Amino acid sequence: MSTLARRLLTLLWATLLAFVIVAFSSSMWDLLLAGNFKTGPAFPWSVFAMAAVLWLMWQYLGGKGWPRSTSEIRRRNLRANRVSVQVLLWSLMAGILSIAALAGLWIVLFQLVKTPPNNVPSMAHYPLLTVCLVLIMASLVAPLTEEAAFRGYCQGILEREFRAPIAVAVSSFLFMLAHANHGLYWPKMIPYLLAGVVFGVIALLANSIWASIPVHFLADMTFFIFVWPHDAARRLVSRGGADGWFWLHVCQTVIFGLLAVLAFRRLARAAHTSVSAAPGELL
Repeated sequence: MSTLARRLLTLLWATLLAFVIVAFSSSMWDLLLAGNFKTGPAFPWSVFAMAAVLWLMWQYLGGKGWPRSTSEIRRRNLRANRVSVQVLLWSLMAGILSIAALAGLWIVLFQLVKTPPNNVPSMAHYPLLTVCLVLIMASLVAPLTEEAAFRGYCQGILEREFRAPIAVAVSSFLFMLAHANHGLYWPKMIPYLLAGVVFGVIALLANSIWASIPVHFLADMTFFIFVWPHDAARRLVSRGGADGWFWLHVCQTVIFGLLAVLAFRRLARAAHTSVSAAPGELL
């Protein structure tokens, strides 16, 4: 088989695995949540049921279950390796700074181009406990599933056939496409693509999705609570001019973006020194 044919098959296989994992998890969560609200939202049983689904899925993707002949490759593909404390802390720092920059970029783009907002269902008439638990689970389903799918299986498989930057770029592009259900609008797609790059680089440098999962979780919580609910009310610059808030978010994007780059450089150094760390220094 030629190199080109092998690489194309690798790309197709990695893409298929990523989207199958994401489709399974998201469809299960949608079905459980719909069933919960239909039977009565007072007790959020769907959250506990989804937690069991995620645990079983994680066990299988990590090498447990049949067939045993694929256990090792599944464990390797999941990329749930232990992470040193230093690498984890710098991953969080780089991730938090990146989230701040991406939130600013999202707001700026929404004020530059008229874009339909993401649908954030109103849960004001549901019990507070249900709302809190559903919000937490919704912010966990995506990180656990998408990191396993795109930064674990997809990117890991691609890294064995392509150079690391190409693997990160491809997995980030597929991650962006996975969010096309929010609408194929470039002001949305660019932040999704860049978010994929952030998660992908963290997983690459740390060699573990345990470093990218908490960053992804914080990103989802930030956008669910502070960004998406206000998108419909954002004023276009073309209609009212660029006010102080617009320029504040421009500065937010630039400053936190530059700080994130510096944090990623520190993360790279921390990851390099942690290769020889003793087992007791790892999480």
